[in-house]
Amino acid sequence: MHVMTGGDSKPDFDVLRSKLEAYMSEKGLRSTAQRRAITEAFFSASDHVTIEDVLAESRKIDGRIGYATVYRTLKLFTESGIAEERHFGDGLSRYELSDESTQHHHDHLICLSCDAIVEFHDDAIEQLQDAVARRFEFSILSHKHEIYGLCPKCRKDQS
Repeated sequence: MHVMTGGDSKPDFDVLRSKLEAYMSEKGLRSTAQRRAITEAFFSASDHVTIEDVLAESRKIDGRIGYATVYRTLKLFTESGIAEERHFGDGLSRYELSDESTQHHHDHLICLSCDAIVEFHDDAIEQLQDAVARRFEFSILSHKHEIYGLCPKCRKDQS
């Protein structure tokens, strides 16, 4: 098993910016100063950010950016394949760079007490799910593996 805390390698943000520009051009959308500010805020943020997190960081660049603009821009990121929207059972939408953007797949351990999120990759899990898919003649297009429980600190605090 390989544990990651925020990813092990940095993606090439210039490539991601180019991919986003190409996607927007294809859809007839302009690259506005506010979209660029949101892009920079998202790229500089930690993993698993909420709309509110990106809004706060974006407003440090341009105080006029509104919630709806951040929401629409994050939706654009997911549609273009740059980001993925995640729901970890706390009622919030969280965003992270997509597996395609980071060039590595990962799964999540989520603490139900403190909301900590640990990213991990385990080759044995990947091989097992591939074997299950073959057994049922199923073609995997994507998957999400999320394990909910208590982190070591919260387990200790409850004892």
